[in-house]
Amino acid sequence: MKSPLLSLPGAVPAEGVDEGVAAHYGDLFREQRALADGRGLVDLSHRAVVTVTGEDRLVWLHLLLTQHMTDLPAGRATESLILTSNGHIEHALYLVDTGDTVWIHVEAGSQGELIDYLESMKFYYRVEVADRTADFAVVHLPAGSIAEVPGGVVVREMSHGRDLFLPRADLPAFAAAHGPAAGILAYEALRVEGHRPRFGFETDHRTIPHELGWIGTAVHLQKGCYRGQETVARVQNLGKPPRRLVFLHLDGSEVHLPGHGTPVRLASDGPDGRPLGFVTSSARHHELGPIALALVKRNVPVDAELMAGETAAAQETVVEP
Repeated sequence: MKSPLLSLPGAVPAEGVDEGVAAHYGDLFREQRALADGRGLVDLSHRAVVTVTGEDRLVWLHLLLTQHMTDLPAGRATESLILTSNGHIEHALYLVDTGDTVWIHVEAGSQGELIDYLESMKFYYRVEVADRTADFAVVHLPAGSIAEVPGGVVVREMSHGRDLFLPRADLPAFAAAHGPAAGILAYEALRVEGHRPRFGFETDHRTIPHELGWIGTAVHLQKGCYRGQETVARVQNLGKPPRRLVFLHLDGSEVHLPGHGTPVRLASDGPDGRPLGFVTSSARHHELGPIALALVKRNVPVDAELMAGETAAAQETVVEP
């Protein structure tokens, strides 16, 4: 779904999973600085929007998700996961309950599989699941923003900003009133800086929550049974996830950023060394320079100098080994 904000001056379309919104509007670092200062907005209208209504919605979702849902206060933002039976991450959900509806946004194009799964698990529960992507657009306001949210708009408020479920028809007017607009590349740079994992980037077919630090923020350890809980409990008790997320400061002299999937090796092993992990996300930051997140084997020393492809990389620990 192509965003109307792609008609703004300087807009350069994003590619891949973020197709449909702007990668940037002509000045990546200016856009980052604006967001860091609490100004502007990010068009996330390509993301899918799903709602769950009905009096059993919280009890029902509590049985399916990794997060504690039965006592979720209205208006409190949270995030949660759906796991496979082996504990691997299948969906990442960003949600808020308004008192009568749970509003969720997920990766673009993933709502079909998510809704199919939810529908298959309804049984006798009084719930209704709906795809609202055609009617509502997700817009992100950075922390510190003083933008006035129109009455009736659903808001997810977090430490790093607010996500709005804005009527899609209102997107151009809202952007005109509360810009400047920042592209997805600026948003992603601040996400990488904040060590926040993203489904499909920091995850692969075998990623478990412990590897990314999603325990606590998206996984509640004191709730009842859900699919994949056995893996979560076993890893929590043994304390040994097979991989861990790290933050990388990349050599700023390199022209090209290492892309998703670029092998990570020990610098001492040289370019022919055995891969110990891979780059999950990379970005150019307005203050830190080139940065990245990577998933590496648990036993990689926390002080080891690494190579991301041909680029030297100094690591910071995100998930303890």
